[in-house]
Amino acid sequence: MSKIEIACFNPESAVIAFENGADRIELCDGLSEGGTTPDFETTKQLREKINIPIFVMIRPRGGDFTYSEAEFEQMKNDLVQLKSLNVDGFVFGILDENDAVNIAQNKALVELAAPFQCTFHRAFDRAKNLEDSLEKVIECGFKTILTSGQKPNVSEGKENLKKLVELSDGRIEILVGGGLRSSNIEELRAFTKAGYFHSSAITDGGAFANPAEVVALKNK
Repeated sequence: MSKIEIACFNPESAVIAFENGADRIELCDGLSEGGTTPDFETTKQLREKINIPIFVMIRPRGGDFTYSEAEFEQMKNDLVQLKSLNVDGFVFGILDENDAVNIAQNKALVELAAPFQCTFHRAFDRAKNLEDSLEKVIECGFKTILTSGQKPNVSEGKENLKKLVELSDGRIEILVGGGLRSSNIEELRAFTKAGYFHSSAITDGGAFANPAEVVALKNK
């Protein structure tokens, strides 16, 4: 059975996703920046309201995925604080100045997050060399990669997504996301053979998940 994760940029969206059958929440702030670390109190209050898994974004700012030492320290501090809230996992991704997966920094955060699971987010789509990046992310200890197949969206990236599912061979979950909607999920699932899918379910250009879209994604 395929599963659906909804990216939520506010607690209201997370409750909508929960009430309409989402399997997991990716909780972020900063919709206009593509997702940043959410507020501690917001996360705490949401944890008390819903009982499906919540994976929390650890990203200090929008823009690129290469961070200064101060930003990296902030990521570590945020992760430790949020870990105390009994969330279920974390979402982050760090590249070096050459757009390669930064093994040392990612591994340090994965170890800090233990025993919670970690997803390497769409920084993967900025990384060079599909196969090499896949192996590096696995080496760091991540359990999931959120990706559109290193293309602008999942429809353009479907060949690479299929390839990633085959290359990963069960060693890591390929979470298909980036332009995913109820209108294309069936075709992508059949083509890629992926088992986990990711969408914001925002259909009107606003800030909130559309309940009907969450239901449609789940049903398809």
